Amino acid sequence: MRRGKLMVLGVGAFAILLAACGNGDDDPAPATTGGSGSATESVAPAGDTDSQTITEIVSGNPDFETLLTAVGEADLGETLSSEGPFTVFAPTDEAFTALPKGTLGTLLKPANQDQLAAILTYHVVPAEVMAADVTSGEVTTVNGATFTVSIDDDNVVITDGEGNQATVTQTDIAASNGVIHVIDSVLLPPAA
Repeated sequence: MRRGKLMVLGVGAFAILLAACGNGDDDPAPATTGGSGSATESVAPAGDTDSQTITEIVSGNPDFETLLTAVGEADLGETLSSEGPFTVFAPTDEAFTALPKGTLGTLLKPANQDQLAAILTYHVVPAEVMAADVTSGEVTTVNGATFTVSIDDDNVVITDGEGNQATVTQTDIAASNGVIHVIDSVLLPPAA
């Protein structure tokens, strides 16, 4: 299995966002634990996902229906099925629901396809980064903008271009072309 790291402030590699990478057994990917030691609810598919692409894993998971719709509307399904490797920070349906009222509907309109694609590619890093390899620092995403990763106790927190934060709630869902880390908020790139 390939392992890569994205450049963190120009040093080392680090990758995160919607891929599915497994731990080599048939159990679902483990949930991360927060500072209190309590595990978060798992959204990982059961079984071995190493032979599935990121798109296939997302399409088979009911917690990612909104993400799947957005990927389709932005015409990114084929890209996320390509060789990669990619790290995807995958917002759940609940994360999309938390966007301001009307935002998602507006983004899903054909006239806003470029803006939607920019937001979705902001959730993807062009490398495979497993949870154990994550370090604090600035990360460049597929769309060219950066976000900041920090480690707070046992939690990985991402601060987006607008100053909003997302917490990684589940890590290391393995895919044939990368890894997915589940997040609790939608990341927004810096305003143009």
